[in-house]
Amino acid sequence: MQTSKNRKMTIHLTPGSIGVKADQDETLKFAHDYGYEAVEPNSEFLAGVSADRLKQMQEFMQSRGLVWGSAGLRVDFRGAEELFQEGMKALPAHAKGLQRAGVTRVGTWLRPTHDKLTYRANFDQHVRRLGAIAGVLQDHGIRFGLEYVGPKLNWSAQQFPFIHTMAETKELIAATGKRNVGFVLDSWHWYTAQETKADLLTLRNSDVVSCDLNDAPAGLSVDKQVDSQRELPCATGVIDVKTFLSALVEIGYDGPVRPEPFNAALRAMPKEQILTVTIEAMKKAFALVS
Repeated sequence: MQTSKNRKMTIHLTPGSIGVKADQDETLKFAHDYGYEAVEPNSEFLAGVSADRLKQMQEFMQSRGLVWGSAGLRVDFRGAEELFQEGMKALPAHAKGLQRAGVTRVGTWLRPTHDKLTYRANFDQHVRRLGAIAGVLQDHGIRFGLEYVGPKLNWSAQQFPFIHTMAETKELIAATGKRNVGFVLDSWHWYTAQETKADLLTLRNSDVVSCDLNDAPAGLSVDKQVDSQRELPCATGVIDVKTFLSALVEIGYDGPVRPEPFNAALRAMPKEQILTVTIEAMKKAFALVS
């Protein structure tokens, strides 16, 4: 769905990111009713849905100008090896379901610290595990995005800090050796990592799998920002949303952008109000680059 002559990005509804509970059918309906343009795919649901039901969903989306956004990863690669291997066993079926539905993007986040593994040991484990995941997704035509977590309060929380910047994530992506691995960019982490538009412009559209958009509370220094306490885009002006989005437009980014405010006051609202307030904030942000 295209609403601006300047942008190719789509406003992505991921209900859980704004505090709304919704199954796949409800997510599709909410996206249409409230003016979102891309929809979060549920890989578990899509892996088991019948061909007829899937066709109905696809026809609904096509007739209303909706597209698939980015799916979440259902493999635990951060914890015990047993959990990772268990997730890998289920991944091919989930990937097949996504491919059958026409989904081409999956994203996840990187924990920026560890209590036991040194940076190097943690890096090697991530290369092995994420490379294996990327291989399965690549076999099904799916791109795989990695999101670094920038706040100092996060990466300094345990003994061994880990990846928390764009530059470090580039090194990890390169080390996987997989062509389908790229970034999940987040304006929050871009801000808390104290990065600039120049950093964003080192990327190409093909490097970016999906994006998250938000603002930060006023009155706190960047190193005191708490990851779970954010604001809707353009709420405070602490994060330069216009610069962030203009860089994405400049590189020709054509994927989903989801709101991810992690805001307690927003989550306390009725779901209809959450959906309305959030789409208004996203449209306000997108208007800055229209």
